[in-house]
Amino acid sequence: MNNKKHRAFLKWAGGKYSLTEQINQRLPAGKRLVEPFVGACSVFLNSDFDEYLLNDINADLIAMYNIIKRRPLGFIADAKRYFQPQYNTEQSYYQIRAEFNQSTDPYQRSLLFLYMNRHGYNGLCRYNQSGGFNVPFGRYKKPYFPEKELLFFAEKAKKAKFVCKPYQKLFQYLRNDDVLYCDPPYVPLSVSASFTGYAKEGFSLDDQANLARLARESKCAVLLSNHDTTLTQELYRDAVCDKIQVSRTISSNASNRNSVGEIFALFKAIDTNKN
Repeated sequence: MNNKKHRAFLKWAGGKYSLTEQINQRLPAGKRLVEPFVGACSVFLNSDFDEYLLNDINADLIAMYNIIKRRPLGFIADAKRYFQPQYNTEQSYYQIRAEFNQSTDPYQRSLLFLYMNRHGYNGLCRYNQSGGFNVPFGRYKKPYFPEKELLFFAEKAKKAKFVCKPYQKLFQYLRNDDVLYCDPPYVPLSVSASFTGYAKEGFSLDDQANLARLARESKCAVLLSNHDTTLTQELYRDAVCDKIQVSRTISSNASNRNSVGEIFALFKAIDTNKN
């Protein structure tokens, strides 16, 4: 694989583009990379495995990835129409968001999902309790249409299978030559400040503990990333852990960048040949 880095075509909170070198340095060798929390696919796009099994619980995301894999040129042509100036207004955005929330057609939803990702606030992906996308208008001067990123994704997607399942299910499909990279929703840095909203996203502290248990018991090597907290240090105590400092925006003001501790935990493959 050449050293050119490839950006995801989506804007994504918690995306791993800036950390792909550190992640690749820590991923063991294997034939297939399995990602239970694939998100915007930065690790997939910047790693070199023979095969990929890529999962996310967001059905809109996985449907779009499968559509782009099957018919990239048609998708690009249709999606580009939404990146004309007349669609970059508050009125158009909220009309399209309402259309997305009422649509049951996977192809149409995929086109609008990309539009909202690039025109919505901060590239957020958020749904209300009823399943409606509810990110507000972003007010960008000229949203970027990621054509070259889409083309690269579609080419590399030939090596990948995209699925939409609960993260636990992925551990049932593992082969001996698999390597897992788990990038779950991070534990909150302040439990008192953010746990309520965090739990509503569907990944609780019980899930954090369950994921650590699955990683510990896996027959394959598992690399996890998370915030470096007392909780994660305890959950990953049986793993080989190392820590880095990451610059991260932790408020709506992009100038407020603080250094945050990040932990990488490697659970080595269990040797099934041992008695």
